[in-house]
Amino acid sequence: MSDSPALVWFDRDLRLADNPALARAVAQKSPIVPVFIWAPEEESPWPPGAASRWWLHQSLQAIAASLAKHGSKLIVRRGPTAEALLALAKETGAKSVFWNRRYEPAAIARDTEIECRLRDQRIAAGSCPGNLLFEPGTILNAGGKPFQVFTPFWRACLAMPAPAQPTLAPRRLRAPGKWPRSVAISALGLLPRSDWAAGLRATWRPGEAGASRQMKAFLRRGMASYAADRDRPDHPGTSRLSPHLHFGEISARQIWHAAKGAESYMRQIAWREFSAHLLFHFPHTSREPLRPQFRSFPWRMDAKGLAAWTRGQTGYPLVDAGMRELWHTGWMHNRVRMLAASFLVKHLMIPWQEGAAWFWDTLVDADLANNTMGWQWSAGCGADAAPYFRIFNPAIQAKKFDPDGDYIRRWVPELEKNYTRPIVEHDFARKRALASLAKMKRQS
Repeated sequence: MSDSPALVWFDRDLRLADNPALARAVAQKSPIVPVFIWAPEEESPWPPGAASRWWLHQSLQAIAASLAKHGSKLIVRRGPTAEALLALAKETGAKSVFWNRRYEPAAIARDTEIECRLRDQRIAAGSCPGNLLFEPGTILNAGGKPFQVFTPFWRACLAMPAPAQPTLAPRRLRAPGKWPRSVAISALGLLPRSDWAAGLRATWRPGEAGASRQMKAFLRRGMASYAADRDRPDHPGTSRLSPHLHFGEISARQIWHAAKGAESYMRQIAWREFSAHLLFHFPHTSREPLRPQFRSFPWRMDAKGLAAWTRGQTGYPLVDAGMRELWHTGWMHNRVRMLAASFLVKHLMIPWQEGAAWFWDTLVDADLANNTMGWQWSAGCGADAAPYFRIFNPAIQAKKFDPDGDYIRRWVPELEKNYTRPIVEHDFARKRALASLAKMKRQS
């Protein structure tokens, strides 16, 4: 047992159960100083958006309360992260720092610098795998290259040793003799100045306890019908765990083992893995297409069309319903996300990066790898992408996936009265998109 504290940096795994960094600190039997550091500039060009900041505020409050019940305390500091950790180590006499790795390009660069600077000061740097089921670089094809098609990636995941069983939260955490100072969570300025978050508050319960309740509810009511209902926005057929998973309030291992045997749902967790591995191997794809020929695609800049899309005023009911659900709740059903994204890039021919930026700011589950993968899939320019010539007809999609119109009526109540006319006609948009694709191919 050591009297030198260990710092446990809660970067974005905001939970106590199945937290490898926390478990390693507990195992060395040192006093533990949990710390969160707010340094959004280090995640440029993708600092957390407005909806993510709202969620983060609630999640930090939740983990602070949970730590207090375990005899501990969350120390909050402002960045830069390396300076904050070094200062805390000096203040507390800590000889080790533990955290769970992330794999976005900016996070990798930041963590590499932190490890070097900690070791320069002879402080043990313990980064742990806690964000994914499988470490990037461990799942490669026979030629040692990253997979760019999901199905063989999925088969390779199943061939790997099963992810370890999740661990329980420690019963109590050993406190240091003296707590260092902390910034108040409210002082970080995460909440919006004008209160637009009423819909988010009514929809979500951020935090580890909220994630656990949501998982149990899904296992009880939704898992058995997931394969049949997951494409129906009018049914409560999805887990709605994505924001909890993004903020690490529940681990991928916890979900994987809870869902074992439900292949259609386990594949969705593997899609998250696939996205993370792709961004790790192709870090430029958050800004540039994976398929280089799409750099010459003749996108259109259409400010009026983009504004109509963001406001849910395109004149296509299922697209508008999804965009309004997003604005009100910070979330959108995945089937409708696909349609809304396809409409922007194929009906309006607006660059996918514009849509990715809007989703990044408005989604509570805005994950860089998932967001990048989803938009490049819709635009036809990424891995395992929908061909660009596959253009969803919004009316057919509505009949297929919202056959009784319940979802649309909820979010577009003016449908039968003063609903807006379509901002672009479908057949015209389809022909224009296909002609643009042909032009790109001629230029490639």
